[in-house]
Amino acid sequence: MKSVLFIFVLFIQVEAMAQNSSTYSSLIKGARGAYETKDYTASAHLFSEAFKAANDKAPVNDRYDAACSWALSGVADSSFVQLFRIAEKGNYTNVNHISTDTDLSSLYNDERWKKVIDIVTANKVRMEANYDKALVALLDTVFQDDQKYRKELKAIEEKYGYDSEEMRNHWNIIHKKDSINLIKVSTVLDERGWLSADIIGNQGNNTLFLVIQHSDLPTQEKYLPMMREAVKKGNAKANSLALLEDRVALRRGGKQIYGSQVTRDSETNEYYVLPLIDPVNVDTRRAEVGLGPLSDYISNWGMTWDAEEYIRKLPEYESKQKK
Repeated sequence: MKSVLFIFVLFIQVEAMAQNSSTYSSLIKGARGAYETKDYTASAHLFSEAFKAANDKAPVNDRYDAACSWALSGVADSSFVQLFRIAEKGNYTNVNHISTDTDLSSLYNDERWKKVIDIVTANKVRMEANYDKALVALLDTVFQDDQKYRKELKAIEEKYGYDSEEMRNHWNIIHKKDSINLIKVSTVLDERGWLSADIIGNQGNNTLFLVIQHSDLPTQEKYLPMMREAVKKGNAKANSLALLEDRVALRRGGKQIYGSQVTRDSETNEYYVLPLIDPVNVDTRRAEVGLGPLSDYISNWGMTWDAEEYIRKLPEYESKQKK
């Protein structure tokens, strides 16, 4: 009876977590939308509602964005509340960004500004004390090569078309860069394992994942167990592992778990979520690894999420996957 009760309570907790995550994500999306339309006051208040919905537990990046909205709406006190929160409790370290961010320029002459910058600078010095500087530099170059050409894809597609020769040529460049990057990253992983952000920084740690995520299936299968173990030890992020799990599952001919993999139908030019297990409960699974609701994620491709409609179309998606 106790075990049944425990399972029931655990289910309720997970379900509530998913619901809270959905509310939080919706409010954050609204806050960022208001920011984009320059309604900074509305944006700031939506951020506050989101934090309240999450029992005041919010990612540093969201609090930083809230600080920007408060500053732009002329409420310095509320902005500093968020800045001190991320500096003192969130160990925010990006001193280069915060000190040049024009969203916060209205705060520069406030005596509290220097205190924030001093704390962030101290955080950065403390964080980097144990860095492997040479490896950080290497992975920074890898990161830039991995991202630079991918960021150019959208502009090339808009100018020349998805199936254009220009797009194919650009992808050839990306694949060549990926091959070079994989040699560098696999050497690191084979010799030193999946290093934590304490040694190579957050970007360096994320770079290990990105390069493996962009590699072929045999390489992904080789390093997937290593990343799983790294997540258990706190040396890698669970939400990144989720993306790798999805990609490997699909490449093996199965279904993805978290709905992270999206593709475009070459005939209709419409995007869709590649085959997914248990679509109804996908947001619960996503919440467990720190991912927001699927509806928010796929809106980046202009899609809306309807689990029942997806289930109806799933056989069609599975058939396309086998081609």
